[in-house]
Amino acid sequence: MAVEPLRVACIGMGWWSDVLADAIKRSGKLKIVACFTRSEEKRDKFAAKYSCRAAPGYEAILADPEIEAIINTTPNDVHLETTRAAAAHGKHVFLDKPIANTVSDGRKITEVCREAGIVLALGYQRRRENHFRWIKRQIDDGVFGKLVNAEANISRDRLGKIDLSSWRYQASGMPGGVMLQIGIHYADVLDYLIGPIKAVSGRFAQLVLPGDNPDVASLVFEHENGALSTLNASYASASEYYLMNIYGKEATAYYDLHRGLSLIKRGENRPVDVPCEKNDTFVEELEEFAAAVRSNSQPEVGGDYATSSLAVIRAGILSAREGRRVTVAEILEKD
Repeated sequence: MAVEPLRVACIGMGWWSDVLADAIKRSGKLKIVACFTRSEEKRDKFAAKYSCRAAPGYEAILADPEIEAIINTTPNDVHLETTRAAAAHGKHVFLDKPIANTVSDGRKITEVCREAGIVLALGYQRRRENHFRWIKRQIDDGVFGKLVNAEANISRDRLGKIDLSSWRYQASGMPGGVMLQIGIHYADVLDYLIGPIKAVSGRFAQLVLPGDNPDVASLVFEHENGALSTLNASYASASEYYLMNIYGKEATAYYDLHRGLSLIKRGENRPVDVPCEKNDTFVEELEEFAAAVRSNSQPEVGGDYATSSLAVIRAGILSAREGRRVTVAEILEKD
């Protein structure tokens, strides 16, 4: 028997809302029935593009019995308000990362969803990329032996491309700048592949872009298993670039955006290319959300993990500010 598409409403009409809406169209397992943002022009444009209703207010969406779930791409600092309201009306929530700007808000978001018995899923699509799934399988199968180190870089060119009126590029709306906005994706991948992060040392800089937020950031992670990793994030680079190298006692994996994935084992002279077909990570995470709603199960990335992931970045921000090593536990206790 065919499963009815999950009926969703999109709130927060920015460029990322279109990214997820396009993925919903590619999937067919979800259906956009309504949308809302405070700008009438933006919501009417979105409604026309995705053949859905433009709701006059968020309250109308919450009161609509046809709508089962919310796709939430609102600013970080209203995630708690919008998710709490959704939970109170029994609407499931797919929330773009980060879960919030503070750990306390992340915890509250997780709690209200758990108490209401609704599914909360967070958009961490990078870990789903086939090359990282392949590396994870090799790690779990013991191919790498003891994991010792990793290095990651996630960089984009934003020179002349940012809107300083957008919350995404303001310190108040996106504390930590580039590291919270895109670096958190590769912090997540490092946690996924190497293991939980227990302490962070960080440095942030503003070198090229205008505004009040860091456009370059570097973090050193101490993982619970003893391994060390480094993460660099930049909006001040000449081009887009992604790097993830995972070093084990018995094998090393090299991934970069232009060369793909390769693996070298102990005793070998050169790495061997590993073909990995590109997968649609946005569709995968949204379909997992829909399946979790239908089966009353938990998605891969929920509120508890997303709150810990946020704490890692908050630890890096505090480390850079105070010039000291900061444990994730300290942030989870105080932030």
